[in-house]
Amino acid sequence: MAWNEPGGGNQQDPWSGGGRRGSGNGSGGGNGGNNQGPPDLDEALKKFQDKLSRLMGKRGKRGGDSNGGGSGGKGNPFILPGVLVIIVLAIWAGSGFYVVDQSERGVVLRFGKYYDTVNPGLHWSPTFVDQVTRVNVTEVRSFRQNASMLTSDTNIVTVRLSAQYQVANPRDYVLNVRDPEQSLRNALDSTLRHVVGASGMQNVLTSTTEVEEVKQIDEGGKVPDMPETVEDPSELPVVTMTPPVPDSLLSGREELGPEVAKRLQESLDAYGLGLRLQTVNLESTQAPDQVQDAVDDVIRSREDRQRLINEARAYENALQPRTEGEAQRFIEEATGYRNTVVSDAEGQTSRFLAVLGEYQQAPEVTRQRLYLDTVSEVLGNNRKALIDVGSQNNSMIYLPLDQLGKPRAGGSGVDSQDIRELESVSQQVQNEPLSGSDNSSGQRQSSGISREGR
Repeated sequence: MAWNEPGGGNQQDPWSGGGRRGSGNGSGGGNGGNNQGPPDLDEALKKFQDKLSRLMGKRGKRGGDSNGGGSGGKGNPFILPGVLVIIVLAIWAGSGFYVVDQSERGVVLRFGKYYDTVNPGLHWSPTFVDQVTRVNVTEVRSFRQNASMLTSDTNIVTVRLSAQYQVANPRDYVLNVRDPEQSLRNALDSTLRHVVGASGMQNVLTSTTEVEEVKQIDEGGKVPDMPETVEDPSELPVVTMTPPVPDSLLSGREELGPEVAKRLQESLDAYGLGLRLQTVNLESTQAPDQVQDAVDDVIRSREDRQRLINEARAYENALQPRTEGEAQRFIEEATGYRNTVVSDAEGQTSRFLAVLGEYQQAPEVTRQRLYLDTVSEVLGNNRKALIDVGSQNNSMIYLPLDQLGKPRAGGSGVDSQDIRELESVSQQVQNEPLSGSDNSSGQRQSSGISREGR
């Protein structure tokens, strides 16, 4: 028989074991005595409320009924909402704790208005009341930017620049601007256009050293006039080939970076971005592609010019020490010669003064001694010998000692023939009378001449 077929007075359904719910006798069952239907929602809520009441110390009085669920005494109606409020408050209080890292600072806004800046550590703020924004103040952030702009001489250059910065004031960084990074880029672009627009193309494309050297060569100083006579070399004027250049002219590529950084930091402070620049690097500057070849030619010619200048300076540096050394050597030689002459003159003066006393005591003897000393000094290195044979005889015998000392073809310096000649001359001197005729003297002269020829 189907479950819904009438018969036997039983109303059967899929959830009951044969009896009808709610019929009868208080046993809660039908014919089978088992209630397998779904639980009643009201009964479940009552049981939950009874458990909460027991937990809160408010146990109610329950009485049994035929359905197994009686009703107890009436409890406090605010217990359940109170418990829920306590739970919500606990969750709300726990959600207010937060931690700020060592590298961060926390900017606290209370109802949208600035309240405080907290340091690293554990903090608490009421949820839905305070808003905390953590800002990293130790991180070095960087970005690059490319821009094409006009120079003061109406030329276009492309500049590539990079910058590094940090957050210096977390409050200004969070509150003063909506997008600090974009504001920084806009300020950098404006500052870069101002600085590049005030510089020429040559200053932007070349380095500071090249600009200085070119201007020093073009505006080279004049060489000072040299005196005709100089007693002391240290008194010579110093010649310099690097005259002072006004600071306004020293605006090479390396000078643009610090200038941009200075002006950009002033702009950031004026805007109140709370950022501090670390470095601003001008990575590259170049002309447009259409004129890049011509610019490269100019740069190469300038490099060749600089190379020649460096070679000339190297030659100057190599030559200058050598010439200074030679000049110093000449000065020292002249000083030594002067000291020698002065010392010699002083010695002669001292000797003359010493001889003067002896001359005053014995003039003739002193005169003869001076004569002999002078003759010995003058004829000391002479290899020829002159023999005076007497005052009445005008003849003079000449001995060629320089010829006798020379080696002959045979090998020896003095041979037997030379010895015989010396003996002959000595014998002739001894045998010749004190007075003689002109013929004899002429013969002796001729014999002396012949011997000299030999």
